[in-house]
Amino acid sequence: MADTFTAPTIAWFDLTPILVLLGAALLLLLVGALTPRWPRGLYAATTATAAGTAMVLSFVLWDDVTDQGARTLVADAVILDGFSSFATIAICAAVLLACLVTDDYLRREQLDGPEIYALYLTSAIGGVVMAMANDLIVLFIGLEVLSMSFYVLAASHRRRIESQESGLKYFVLGGFSSAFFLYGVALIYGGSGSTRYDEIVTAFNDVVPTERADALVLAGVALLVVGLAFKVSAVPFHFWTPDVYQGAPTPITAFMASAGKVGAFAAMLRVLTEALPNWRDDWRPVVWVLSVLTLVVGSVLAVVQTNVKRMLAYSSISHAGFILVGVEAAAHRAGEADPGQGVSASLLYLLLYAVLVLGTFAVVSLVARTGDGNTDLSAFRGLGRTRPALALGMTVLLLAQAGVPLTSGFIAKFGVIEAAVDENSYAIAIIAMLASVIAAYLYLRIMVSMWIADPEPADEALEPVRTPFSTVLAVVLAVGFTLVVGVAPGWIVSAAENATTIVHQVGP
Repeated sequence: MADTFTAPTIAWFDLTPILVLLGAALLLLLVGALTPRWPRGLYAATTATAAGTAMVLSFVLWDDVTDQGARTLVADAVILDGFSSFATIAICAAVLLACLVTDDYLRREQLDGPEIYALYLTSAIGGVVMAMANDLIVLFIGLEVLSMSFYVLAASHRRRIESQESGLKYFVLGGFSSAFFLYGVALIYGGSGSTRYDEIVTAFNDVVPTERADALVLAGVALLVVGLAFKVSAVPFHFWTPDVYQGAPTPITAFMASAGKVGAFAAMLRVLTEALPNWRDDWRPVVWVLSVLTLVVGSVLAVVQTNVKRMLAYSSISHAGFILVGVEAAAHRAGEADPGQGVSASLLYLLLYAVLVLGTFAVVSLVARTGDGNTDLSAFRGLGRTRPALALGMTVLLLAQAGVPLTSGFIAKFGVIEAAVDENSYAIAIIAMLASVIAAYLYLRIMVSMWIADPEPADEALEPVRTPFSTVLAVVLAVGFTLVVGVAPGWIVSAAENATTIVHQVGP
């Protein structure tokens, strides 16, 4: 076999974002294990530098793809196009902001070490591979790299039983979702004879209809949707999210809610619209139902919570419903030369939400104080008096998540609703707007606690809220980005549209 094996040609520069992330992860694990503890902040600085470098390289590659066109790499296993470049930039931005929040958190909890940062990088690699994959097996590998990193990250606070519990729950339930996904891949392979996206399409375009194995593939599509719906926290596959988000260390919760969603939704968009466009009339109603359930359940259950991390967990589920509105809009033109606004609106929402949720959880991390346990609504009481600047930043981020105009959240929600209306999906657009109104009550409760609620004697016994530079910088960057995009959104909307016009197309 060695004599007949032909190694694929590899364009190394096109893979540099992944290679930079991988090199930094290996550096942290190897050098960090063989040397004494590094100076304070150096682990985070190394990780942030790697993420920033990968982001810059993604911009360079995006510019090259704009001029030269999209291309497949490593024997057609992955795709380099505007879609994958945009997703890579969003994931790297999430890593960079997460490092700023994590640095102070780990030192405060006396857990400072290279392991968390190395896992950030490996999970980012998994997310990037999911966005670039042109093969279901490659997608599964990326999914498992992302998931296993998250399992360990969720359980990384060894002195908190809640963290251990969240990691175990995520691992057990994540194993079920991976099994569903892999079984779906097997069925699709059995029906089409390939796991490559373009070859799956070609197999069913070139075969006489009487010979098509549609039933087998449809069962595989159903299982794929179940596996991916679990990863994006879509109802009814959302049950792991509140417990895992509440128990995991707060900066890691922020990272899972941002980078994890980018990778999972990028994979969902690519698989459904590029590999399975022939069955869009079959899976589009399923996405419609998932979106409506996710919007309604996420918004309604969020407003009855009293723990802010659980509130934001259900809020994250609601936001997943909004992104699914964009996926449903994209389904109408799956496989066509003109992708419409569904894909670009979903990509834009993912980037804007990633920044929003990281900034929001950065404030939660500070209010949680030492031990990461003060995340009840009462812990935010009086924050507007003791830390007015921090409370103001949190208010801006909450208003953005509610979709208030002149914030990035409004641009994100308006984009997916507009995409749905353009495809005449009026019912789902109306439901999304009503869900946004319901969810606004959740954010109002937190703001009332910060600015209006009267202090109680027990509040004086709480540790004062610290404002370390790195976490405050993350909040400032998130708030600044939110306001800039809200006031002048044209540039980033155009970037998202450009990312989908140079996407690798495989027509039905």
